[in-house]
This record gives sequence, C-alpha cells and structure tokens, in this order.
Amino acid sequence: MLVISLLVVVLDNTVLNVAMRTIADPQKGLGATQSQLEWAINSYTLVFAGLLFTAGILADRLGRRITLTVGLALFGIASLVSAYSGSPDQLIWARALMGLGAAAVMPSTLSIIANVFDPRERGRAIGVWAGAVGLGVAIGPIVGGLLLEHFWWGSVFLINVPIVIVGLILVNTLIPESRDPKPGRIDVVGVLLSIVGLTLLTYGVIEGGDHGFGKIEAWGALAGAVVVLAAFVVYERRIEFPSLDVRLFSNSKFSASTGMIGLVFFAAMGIMFISAFYLQLVRGYGPLASGALFVPFAAAQMVFAPRSAAMVKRFGPKAVSTTGLLLVAIGLASWMFISETTPIWIVGALFFLMGVGMANVMPPATEAIMSSLPREKAGVGSAVSNTIRQVGGALGVAALGAVIASVYRDHVADATAALPPAARDGARESISGGYAVASHLAGPAQQALIHNVNDAFITAMHSAAIGSAIFAVLGAVVAVVWLPGKRPAGAPAPSTAESLAEEQGAELVTVGE
Repeated sequence: MLVISLLVVVLDNTVLNVAMRTIADPQKGLGATQSQLEWAINSYTLVFAGLLFTAGILADRLGRRITLTVGLALFGIASLVSAYSGSPDQLIWARALMGLGAAAVMPSTLSIIANVFDPRERGRAIGVWAGAVGLGVAIGPIVGGLLLEHFWWGSVFLINVPIVIVGLILVNTLIPESRDPKPGRIDVVGVLLSIVGLTLLTYGVIEGGDHGFGKIEAWGALAGAVVVLAAFVVYERRIEFPSLDVRLFSNSKFSASTGMIGLVFFAAMGIMFISAFYLQLVRGYGPLASGALFVPFAAAQMVFAPRSAAMVKRFGPKAVSTTGLLLVAIGLASWMFISETTPIWIVGALFFLMGVGMANVMPPATEAIMSSLPREKAGVGSAVSNTIRQVGGALGVAALGAVIASVYRDHVADATAALPPAARDGARESISGGYAVASHLAGPAQQALIHNVNDAFITAMHSAAIGSAIFAVLGAVVAVVWLPGKRPAGAPAPSTAESLAEEQGAELVTVGE
C-alpha cells in the first residue's frame, strides 16, 4: 500500500520528463520555453520541499494515515487541474498545488514504515520502498509515451487519478493510524523562510542561466537567498519546536547521509532533465521510444535497491554507498562522450549503471537518517530525507539547466546571426526554440540550422556532464570520510539513543516503552 502511495508521486516527475518536448510545442502543447519547463518541474519541487517539514510534523501530530489520505486527495485534484491547464503559467501553478499534496504523501509513507516495521526489518522495508521509485521511473515514461502517442499532452497527468482513487481506498483499509504522543508546535515562520529562501535560490540560478549572472535579477535573488536561508538556520536554532532541528546535523552519520542524498540527486536529476531533449530532439525518438530508454535506470533500482540492506550488512554502509556514488559518477561522466551518432544501447547502458549506483546509495542513506531518530519522530526524519532529495534535484535541474542554456547560447550565436531578430532570439533561447525556427525554413538552410543547434546542445550537454560527475564524486568523498564502516562480526547494532550519545558525548538514559 505504501508503495502505491509513493508511486503516484514518482510517476508525476518521470512522466513530465517525457512530455516536455510536447508541452514546448506551440501547436501540440503550450509553447513553453526552457525556463518555463524548468519552473514546471521546480514549482512542484520547491513547494514539495518547503512544506515537507510541516507535513512531517502534521503527520506526527494529527496522524500519519489521515495526513496520507489528505495528501493523496489533494494530489489527485491538482493532477486534474494540471491536465487542463491553458498556459505554461497555469501549469506551473497547478504543479505547485501537486507539490502540496506530495508533501503530505512522501513523509507519511516513510514514517509509517518506521513505525510498522521493527529495526530488524526496517532496512529491508526501506529498500523495497526505494525500489518503488525505480518502479515508478519504469512505468511513468512508458505509460506517458503511450498516452502522448494517442492523446493530448494533458493526458499524462490523468494517469495519477486512478492510482489516487485506489490508494485512498487501500489507505483507509490497511494502514494503522499512528502519531507522536508529544508533538511540537507548527513552525509557521520557519516554513515561510524556507520556502522564500529556496525559491529565491532556484530563481536566481535559472535567471542567471537564461540572461547571465551579471544582472540584478540573478545575483540579487541569489544574495537574497543566502540572507533568508541564513536567517532560517539562526531562527531554527533558537525556537523550541523548529520545523528543521538543525542540531540534528551535529550527528555525523545523519549529516553525511543527507549530504550524499542531496549531492547524488543534484547530479542525476539535472542529467535526466537534459537527456529528454537529447533523446527527443537530437536523436529524434518519439515519447514512447524515449520513455523506454529510461527503463534500464528503473530496472536497476527495482533489482538492486531491495538487496542493498544485505549488501550493507556484509560490507558496511561506507563501502556500499561509496561504490554506488562512484558508479553514478562514472555513468554521468560518460555522457561527455555521447554524440549525435552514439549507438543508442550505450545510452541505455549508462542509465542502467546510474540506476545501480543510486540503488546502493538511497536505501542505506535513508536508513541511516531514520535510525538517527526515535520512532515517534519518524515524520521529521522522513521530511529531512525527502527535503534534501527534492532540493538537491531542483537545484540540479536549475544549475545544470543554466549551464546548458549558457553554453548552448554561446555556441549557436554565430550560426543564427543571419536570422531575423525574432527568429534569432527564438533559436538562441533553447534547442526547442532552435527546432521551432528550423521548422519554418526549407532545404539546406533548415538542415544547416538543425545541425548547428544539435552541435551546440551536445557541447553544452558535455559541460553539464562534467559538472554533474563532480558532484557525484563529492558525494563519494562524504561517504568515505564520515560514514561508518562494517560493524565487527557479532557486535550488536547500537540503538538510536546510543548512536546519538556516541555522537554528542551525552549520558545515555534508557527509558522503557
């Protein structure tokens, strides 16, 4: 049941990756620009990330089952609104509403796992939970591609509705209610500061990529983000019931695990965003065929994520996580050698390699985070884990999208210099704009522009691949330095309280349940 609830959240982003070219098309879609497409992804992600802390606290306070129920219902309604959006701006706002529903769903599923399964089973359960992400990645592009082949672009959001209906029925049939017996107050100021800070940060990165970081819109937003996020940290340290207890980061295992999640999602989600344009424009694959090429990534997670707990038990979290992050880095770095004529099976193999790597990073990192907190605070722990993942992914899309936009614009400038001003601006805005301009040309002029647009995009993609691989390597360094190694044979697993006591030098007090 928890897998079904998680699927509806994961399906949404994977389907959108396949549908981006269609949504960018002025005739078949909404005529969205690249920056609007980035915001269609990030409006969802930022609301999702900004409200996860509050959703985790509400789940602990009001009950995890009721929070999951409300989140699923809201997500289904927002999916309907997204499907019938009449403009890119309406889609962006509808996606933000979907993020509100997802914020209630995601932490509830993970915190229910923490309360339903005992510590001996929890690692395996979280592995299955993480494997469900792979299942969603596999189903989403295929179903989305089939819908786009036969129906209008909005149909890709309607697939959420039947899943939500099934989920609502099963949640209230199978899931036991649970809550924190001593919940804290809701931190309204902290939530607002986090949303404003993350929005300014993402806006600054996207604006800088579109128009240059020398303009006040870009650097002013980034400077404002630093100020607001710094105020958020200071405020959270001083109040009794913070939305994010920043003191948790004094636990090195907790900090390392959240850092790894943020870095690997920063690296991987940016490339996933870029690869959709490569497959559908440069290589000319339709939505269904390009969706099928994401299946190796998903299959790897489905196969290896549930087995990660056994790998951690045998080799230790440090070795497993480091190996996983290095596999992701190798897969990302290999995109530097992808060209317009690379055999497509190589692209599929790189997705598979990245999937294997992430399958051996997410479960042990998530388990480390959840085991650092007592069970009654599972909602907060889940919120931190998922917030870092969403923020990392949003910044990855924004930052690597900015790299793509900047490098593409520089390399296509000479090839578009002779075009009329309106066509020149459109071709320089993005590869989608370049193809739209080329569709109005004929003969050699059309082929020449498409060749130059493809060449500029691939050059930009190589630059983004370098940046993403560096962040994955940084995640591996974090794992090597701060994650614990293999526990000696026969040594008992430390309890949550003992782990915290070891980190903080505190006196351990055992309390019977």
